[in-house]
Amino acid sequence: MSTQVPRLLAGLVDDAAVFPPGSASLPDAIAAHREHRTSWYADLVGPLLVPASAVGGLDGLPEGTVTGLIGDTGVAGVPAALAGLAAAGIAVRQVEVAVARRGEDPQPGLAALRGVLAGHRHLDWYAELPLTFGLTAALDTLAEARAAGEPVAAKFRTGGLAAELFPTPVELAAVICACRDRALPFKLTAGLHHALRQIDPETGFTHHGFGNVLAATLAAAGGAEVDAVAALLADTDPLRVVEPARAARDDDRPLWIGFGSCSVREPLTDLIRLGLVNGGFDR
Repeated sequence: MSTQVPRLLAGLVDDAAVFPPGSASLPDAIAAHREHRTSWYADLVGPLLVPASAVGGLDGLPEGTVTGLIGDTGVAGVPAALAGLAAAGIAVRQVEVAVARRGEDPQPGLAALRGVLAGHRHLDWYAELPLTFGLTAALDTLAEARAAGEPVAAKFRTGGLAAELFPTPVELAAVICACRDRALPFKLTAGLHHALRQIDPETGFTHHGFGNVLAATLAAAGGAEVDAVAALLADTDPLRVVEPARAARDDDRPLWIGFGSCSVREPLTDLIRLGLVNGGFDR
């Protein structure tokens, strides 16, 4: 572990360069990921995320590159994508796939996902759940699956192209606490561009801060209830957000596996400015 990236932040940011809004070309994303993996801040960076729909064009991926597969073709398309990656000699660490659209019952999709992962239990699986109908029952299903030894956890969206895709602090706090109560790890995606909660000047949407999520998750893991967790998610005071992370910097991160970002350097820059990472780009 790097002395410049604390244990608490290890693997926090998956490299989602090829996904919107960054939408880098695959060659550019691969080149940038190679730089991240050999940099002083490499411990912060998770796998390079690649869409299942692009698996056929990944032959140029450097040997040893660890990837995470995003099942943009749906659960049914995951086996073929995994087979394509294996044939190309590309290492896969995790699979993330939505099991339902907003308003749909997640249970059929969860059943299909569990059927697929049965043949790939060496991977980590993340079922993306909509924060709508059937969420509590879906979390129960995932918790039961993990208790039975299945390597599956949850994933949630915290933003998007419409205001309703941004959960309120109370809604997100309730999800975090629900995962805590079930000992269920989770990932997040979308909207977490900066460490502190802020308003996007272009859209007017209020984005969650990944630093807020970290502070809130630490509080939830320590037994805080929804109102206290929501208060941390809504806070814009850097000191109140950063202090819990500073106090826990040498600990493993509880519950929250991490998040995908189309830019690794944006969250890294915020972490440096807040004093949570000891480094600089001139190294």
